[in-house]
Amino acid sequence: MADPPKGDLFPEIHREEDAGAAFVLQSKGQWWHAGFHLTTAIVGPTILTLPYVFRGLGWPLGLLCLTVMGVVTFYSYYLMSKVLEHCEKSGRRHIRFRELAADVLGSGWMFYFVIIIQTAINTGVGIGAILLAAECLEIMYSSLSPHGSIKLYEFIALVTAVMIVLSQLPTFHSLRYINLVSLLSQPRLHFSGGRCLHSCRDFKKCSSKGLFLRIYKISKGFQCLRFNLNHCSHIWEWDPSRDTSNRGTTCHRENDNGPSLAPTWVLGLAVVFVLLQLIAIGLVYSQVAYEIMEKQSADVKQGIFSKRNLIPRLILRTIYMIFCGFVAAMLPFFGDINGVVGAIGFIPLDFILPMLLYNMTYKPQKSSVTYWINLSIMIVFTGVGILGTFSSLRKLILDANKFKLFSGDVVD
Repeated sequence: MADPPKGDLFPEIHREEDAGAAFVLQSKGQWWHAGFHLTTAIVGPTILTLPYVFRGLGWPLGLLCLTVMGVVTFYSYYLMSKVLEHCEKSGRRHIRFRELAADVLGSGWMFYFVIIIQTAINTGVGIGAILLAAECLEIMYSSLSPHGSIKLYEFIALVTAVMIVLSQLPTFHSLRYINLVSLLSQPRLHFSGGRCLHSCRDFKKCSSKGLFLRIYKISKGFQCLRFNLNHCSHIWEWDPSRDTSNRGTTCHRENDNGPSLAPTWVLGLAVVFVLLQLIAIGLVYSQVAYEIMEKQSADVKQGIFSKRNLIPRLILRTIYMIFCGFVAAMLPFFGDINGVVGAIGFIPLDFILPMLLYNMTYKPQKSSVTYWINLSIMIVFTGVGILGTFSSLRKLILDANKFKLFSGDVVD
């Protein structure tokens, strides 16, 4: 087994002067706090998109893809933990993925490649969360006041204002109770979704979809970035022999020509829980940007709430959230763009780099099973990423005629 590259690119003495690590990423929590954060980041409204994915892939292929993605995800992060442990034993403890990649691969450009991908993904999630949380509010408003005059961009401004306030929480650890609320809302969200799905077991034959299917539309749009099975369902639609005129839209019709298929209170709860989780998810994914800002702007020698650090934090985080809110209002078709970013970004970070880092660190023999498993995963998911990119670009082109700046409608 080979040691990682010699020469620490990020010595501990610099870590003491790193405000991003000392403030935003400060280690104060317990293991269950990490559970709050992880659950918020991974499990959320996207679970409600599984029926859509299974409808496109079918039960056998859907279950196979879901199982394979789950197994490979656990395996990739197991490899990451082994690489982190090995580097720490060698005297180099990393708390950032970009630093680990640059250290093990020994290339400065890798550091910037990872940070660009991470920034694009996390900013995309922030914009998407604001956009879709605003649509949650619009759904509730339009249900209470069908002929109301408030537009989508006004709800986006409201959500952005809330996010600006919450973004002033200085550390990732500060989000633990917000993420706890998000965690507690998940069973209720899935219960509400299950009640609605039970009320309409055959989506294809439902003439009245009710409010829930607009919630379902929200989840599906946000899922374009979070869940690569969505790209698989888009790839499946390429087959010209299949009638795709209604696929992907049948379940998202907003026409309500009959009575609601689920109790109003269930639909309302689903909207509220989706809204809470989108706000929490937006805050969690913004921490990468805040950590980068804090590293460059804050003085670790002064207190976290000192005037020297508080004013730059207030200004920079406010500007960041205003930018996300502006893009959300200007590009309500951002879900299609996010699909491309997700295909290009998530697959390299989640399914290629962990295997590459492990092979570079431990250098398994080419005749070993581990080497060939890792190589196979990298090759297969590189292909999946390419197909996902093309399918997302195809959907972006097909939807181009629906795009309108500052539109009141979200293009799904």
